[in-house]
Amino acid sequence: MIVVRMATIAVAFCVAVPASGQEPLRTAWGTPDLQGVWDFRTITPLERPQDLADQQFLSKEETANREQEAVDRNEWFLNAEVQRAEAGGNVGAYNLGIWMDTGTTSTGRTSLIVDPPDGRVPELTKVGQARTVNQPTSYKDQRYASYTDLSNFDRCITGFNAGPPITPAGYNQNMQLFQTEHYVAVLTEMVHTARLIPIGPGSHIDENIRQWFGDSRAHWDGDTLVVETENFNDHDLHFNWLGSSKNMKLIERFRRIDADTLSYEFTVTDPETWVASWTAEVPMKRNELPLFEYACHEGNYAMETMLAGARADERKATRGDQ
Repeated sequence: MIVVRMATIAVAFCVAVPASGQEPLRTAWGTPDLQGVWDFRTITPLERPQDLADQQFLSKEETANREQEAVDRNEWFLNAEVQRAEAGGNVGAYNLGIWMDTGTTSTGRTSLIVDPPDGRVPELTKVGQARTVNQPTSYKDQRYASYTDLSNFDRCITGFNAGPPITPAGYNQNMQLFQTEHYVAVLTEMVHTARLIPIGPGSHIDENIRQWFGDSRAHWDGDTLVVETENFNDHDLHFNWLGSSKNMKLIERFRRIDADTLSYEFTVTDPETWVASWTAEVPMKRNELPLFEYACHEGNYAMETMLAGARADERKATRGDQ
């Protein structure tokens, strides 16, 4: 993966606000100003670990200990000796200590999921279970006949933390938000996913028109920007490896907490996949650095390599090679 610095362009101006910070920053047309680059890394897991049961929040000591453990883990990987995978062994994914960047801060909660109260994703329906088992992935030990047999992630179409909804995972965990009076644009660093969302009254596009990231419409609820999305397509749509159907309906809420914090909350409703709706909350921190371009597979040469490897295995099998 090669990253290239990407220029950022400001699309609106802020008006001054009281130094007390009690009022949210506002645009020239009077709505809360949500613009900026926002870092959504966190060591808080999406789901609450089973051993924490009904514990919703960590104590200050527990939070500090977890954050220090994250710092120590990063330091260990930084100083560890380089080791090569043994010949014939399973190389696996990226070096988890170097490529994966979950940050070092906790939200203070035991999970990002705030509803249901147990902090867990609801049970899968039978259809949802089947979809999860059968979803394509390059991590399965099988030969692929076509690129269409591989996931959106392998094909560099969607990014696993970009959503929608945006779910902390992996790396490149930044989002840039732009505003005008009638539109908001959400640009994620992972696979440079860009969503241009109209603000105001209006209907969704025809239900027969399905899109990779759905069809979004936004409106203001007080100082909260609410984005409603539906009309997803059925081409292996899933986020964060959880699974979802093309009929998922998503509600996202963006609210400026202070100069350096943006609250991002989303509610997923998909009765074809889960027995109940569920909601997660992700605090995002201002990042003064620009986004970087995520050049997925640098031209996605890995796709050709994976399929070429499958064809080579088939030729060996035909010849009876061991």
